[in-house]
Amino acid sequence: MNFNLPFIPGRPEKPRSSGLTMVMDKGLSLRQAEDLCEVAAEYTDFVKLGFGTGLLTPRLKDKISLYKSAGVRPYFGGTLFEAFVARNMFDDYRKFITDSGVETAEVSDGVLPIEHDKKCQYIADLAKDFEIFSEVGTKLRGKEISNSEWVSWMKSELEAGAWKVIAEARESGNMGIYQEDGSANSQLIMDIKKEINTEHILWEAPLKSQQVWFIKLLGANVNLGNISETEVIPLETLRRGLRGDTLLSFLP
Repeated sequence: MNFNLPFIPGRPEKPRSSGLTMVMDKGLSLRQAEDLCEVAAEYTDFVKLGFGTGLLTPRLKDKISLYKSAGVRPYFGGTLFEAFVARNMFDDYRKFITDSGVETAEVSDGVLPIEHDKKCQYIADLAKDFEIFSEVGTKLRGKEISNSEWVSWMKSELEAGAWKVIAEARESGNMGIYQEDGSANSQLIMDIKKEINTEHILWEAPLKSQQVWFIKLLGANVNLGNISETEVIPLETLRRGLRGDTLLSFLP
């Protein structure tokens, strides 16, 4: 803070387990990653190297090292996990992420059908060596998951060893926990909130309206993900009541 304004919500210091901001890196250059770290490392907890970009990114280990040196934890998106598992190459996946120097892994079944017990085995196996995000939800439009299944799967994946479960929304913000128009599926979210400690959930919220909705529902230190690299400080202003949408939310 460049001025000690009163009635600003407190934020846990890094490394933190609540109030997380996860940024989506969809193929930033090393210089762009440096710029991100220069302006927003203080407010960024994780950077997800999205989709399968981890196999295509030049100077991958240099980028991972850069993020780690800035106090930001990088990891590969769940689609890359699914790409390896679809080819029966789970051991190769483990070796790849180990050799890359990341300390976090994501397990998902957003496209690839994986029996849920098998998914939990993958989580338990990787949790021996990595901090695990497991993603619940689907990237396939038209595939229905009941509210009770969302809750049950989140619970079992946390029990299997996931550090946080990610509530799927895609980078477009119109799937999973959101309607097609980007508005929150409030009944689903309330059903999840009623059964699971929300500190254990990272909600994908790429759109500002979604970020505002969750901050108003769960407070400044809600865990939010799939944030654009240009939206980290704007999100932080929402968390601190320094943007019109939340300006009056934290005043006495």
